[in-house]
Amino acid sequence: MMQGPSEAAVQEGAQRLSLVHFLIALVVLLIVMPFVDQLPNGELIEAALMTVVLLSAALAVGGRRPTLLAAAILVMPALVAIWLDHFRPGLIPKEFHLAASIAFVAFVIVHLLGYILRAPSVNAEVLCAAVATYLMLAILWAFAYTLTARLVPNSFAFLVQEDPIREMARFEALYFSFSTLTTVDYGDVVPASNVARMLAMFEAVTGVFFLAILIARLVALYSGGPAVPSRLPAEPSANLPKEMLP
Repeated sequence: MMQGPSEAAVQEGAQRLSLVHFLIALVVLLIVMPFVDQLPNGELIEAALMTVVLLSAALAVGGRRPTLLAAAILVMPALVAIWLDHFRPGLIPKEFHLAASIAFVAFVIVHLLGYILRAPSVNAEVLCAAVATYLMLAILWAFAYTLTARLVPNSFAFLVQEDPIREMARFEALYFSFSTLTTVDYGDVVPASNVARMLAMFEAVTGVFFLAILIARLVALYSGGPAVPSRLPAEPSANLPKEMLP
C-alpha cells in the first residue's frame, strides 16, 4: 500500500533527524572517551554515552517496524550487559557483552550501507549515514579486538614501556582500531597472535574498500542526471565532410 504525502514526509523527517542525532552522539562518544577513560567515574560516563549511541543507532536504522523490532531485540542484550557489568561486575561474562555489541553494530552497519547504496541522490542524510558507517566500522573492530584479547591472552603487544599495565580495552582498543582502519601505523600497539593479525588485516582491507566504494557511489549519485540519447541527431552536422554524410 502506498503512503500518503504527509505520512511519507513525517517518516522521512524522523529518519533524517535520528541519523543526525546518531552521528552527533557518535562523535561526542569518540571525543569524550580519551578524557573520561582515567576519571574515577569514567566507566559510568562511558556506559551512558555508549547507551545513547546504541539507542540512537537503533532509531537510525529503524525506519520500518520489522527493522526497528529486530534492532530492539539485538540492542537490548548489549545494553543490559553494559549496565550489569558496571553495577554488578562478574555477574555475566564480559565476552557476552562484547559479542552482543558486535552483533548489533554489525546489524547497524549493514542497514546503513544498504540505505547508502539504495539512495537515489546525495543529500545531508546520505552523507551522515556514510560518516556514521565509517565510524561504526572502527567501533565494531574495537569490540572484536577486546574480545580477542580476552579469549586469546597476549594477542597484542604494547611497545610503550611507560605504562606496562595497559590492556586492549575501551579507548586503547578504539585507538588501535582507528589506526588500523585508516592504515596509519604508529607502531606502539602490535597484534601478536594470529587471530589478532587476521582481524587487523581484514579491518585494513575493509577501510580501503569502504572508502573506494563509498566515493564511487557518492560520485555516481552526485553526477547522475538524465541519460544522454545515444542516437545521432536528425540533421547531420554542417562541419562533417560530404563523403561522411549518408
